[in-house]
Amino acid sequence: MKRRFIRMGAALALTASCVACARSDAEPANPDGGGLAGDAGSAGTPTGVAGAASSAAGTPQVPGPGGAGGAASSGGSASGGGPLGGAQAGTASAGAAASGVSGGAAGGGQASTGCGVMDHPLSGSATIDVGGNSREYILKLPDAYSASTQYKLVFGWHWRGGKASDVANGTLGGGPYYGLEKASKGTTIFVAPNGLDSGWANTGGRDIMFLKAMLALFESKLCIDQSRIFSTGFSYGGMMSDAIGCDMADVFRAIAPMSGALYSGCSKTNTQPIAVWMSHGASDDIVPLADGKAALDVFLEKNGCNAQTSATTPSPCVAYQGCSAGHPVTYCEFTGGHQPPTFASAAIWDFFNQF
Repeated sequence: MKRRFIRMGAALALTASCVACARSDAEPANPDGGGLAGDAGSAGTPTGVAGAASSAAGTPQVPGPGGAGGAASSGGSASGGGPLGGAQAGTASAGAAASGVSGGAAGGGQASTGCGVMDHPLSGSATIDVGGNSREYILKLPDAYSASTQYKLVFGWHWRGGKASDVANGTLGGGPYYGLEKASKGTTIFVAPNGLDSGWANTGGRDIMFLKAMLALFESKLCIDQSRIFSTGFSYGGMMSDAIGCDMADVFRAIAPMSGALYSGCSKTNTQPIAVWMSHGASDDIVPLADGKAALDVFLEKNGCNAQTSATTPSPCVAYQGCSAGHPVTYCEFTGGHQPPTFASAAIWDFFNQF
């Protein structure tokens, strides 16, 4: 069944301040239930990526906060055209992590096989083959990255009409990677993937496959604490985070979708609970609040939470009660429209950092 969306009008500046003011340019919902045309700058389709058939639920067209017109770029392929974003890595050791590997900030974790690998990917734009298709992402290692230290791993997904470089450069949401890079103080590896068709429709599961390919590469070449892998994003990026929470709760420790919904799909075959921090503007006229709450309900059920809540910081967030141990659900319904809340960066980092 096709979803009804509100169509964005003229392209808007990609700043948090303009997200709230841009709502007056929205056009009425498509009476045919079609997707949004959206004039935001297109993220573009990487060369060689074949268009997949639309999924049974239709290919959702979710608007971002606007963007500059023109074809978007992910910053180009990695040096040498290789998938590692820099120096080509040799064969990774298939054995256990090297001895002497230190744990993350919260203590010993689950070291990836990439711990101890010295010929590792470098920060920058890169491509990776996913079923014969070239997909693009930006990798950011801590400035003092050490192959003997386990790092958290955070994926930051862009909104519709945005691109990986918007997340990496901090175009929206409080700084690079939605403000989390600064807060991490060198403890975290960040990834900004680039979507197809301006977003994360996840048609035929293509974006989940992209994610799995990136994870396989990073875990084999970088020193990652596999018990501390996280996802966040705004709008379509929030929807991709929701899809990850549904499909890969056995891999990810927590997700933090902002203004999300279930438009990127939600496989309920993975019954593993997952910690969730979620925000949504009460007057969101792009992704209806009801659709965001539908996603919330999925995770409340998944985590065994009850309907009772208690106030938590920052206001107006609430914490649901009765959730399974280690899998809290925090929900922040704030006064505002289709935008990340001003408190998101600090609140999301605090939520992730507790694990």
